[in-house]
Amino acid sequence: MLKKILIGVAVVLVALLGIIAMRPSAFTVQRTATFKASPDIAFGYVNDFHLWSQWSPWDKLDPNQKRTFEGPPTGPGSIYSWSGNDQVGEGRMTIEESNANEVIRIKLEFLKPWQATNTTTFTFTPTADGVSVNWKMEGHNDFMGKAFSLFADMDSMVGKDFENGLANMQKVVEAETQKRTEAEAARQKEAEKAAAAPAEGQQAPTGGQNVAAPTP
Repeated sequence: MLKKILIGVAVVLVALLGIIAMRPSAFTVQRTATFKASPDIAFGYVNDFHLWSQWSPWDKLDPNQKRTFEGPPTGPGSIYSWSGNDQVGEGRMTIEESNANEVIRIKLEFLKPWQATNTTTFTFTPTADGVSVNWKMEGHNDFMGKAFSLFADMDSMVGKDFENGLANMQKVVEAETQKRTEAEAARQKEAEKAAAAPAEGQQAPTGGQNVAAPTP
């Protein structure tokens, strides 16, 4: 009887291992949102890791997490590292490609509680109302990742965070757009006022003035 049970367990394990092995190794998670802003403003909030705290969906999960910045302040070579509680773990992001107002490609490394390396890409596309921002993460699952995907795939785990992050970014980017619009309107008003000032200071000739006759 025991032998039959062990054989049955072995068969189940072999079948399970086969199912796990056949799971897709590659995965992609992406979300898109449209902002009423120019591409350069949205681009700037992604291209500078120092600004991520204003919209990142994970930033407030651990207010005490440690953050470090290396390399140039923006663009290729910029590095952002973090270390925090179990919700945020430990990892590092490095900007590998940055084409102004078009695309940013980031190497995303998870160090704890598990190790993985993925590629994150932000694409900025002009629209009639502003800019469409696509946030995409691509990677490969090892055997353990495939096993975990039987219960929860990456899209269900990370997709909601992407949606929240883009919603946060929209608020920040559109607020910055409004701020710049108001500042530009104020500058134009001041420029028009300054241009009108000399004209207002000039006095037109007064009629009826007596002109002295030349002395012979």
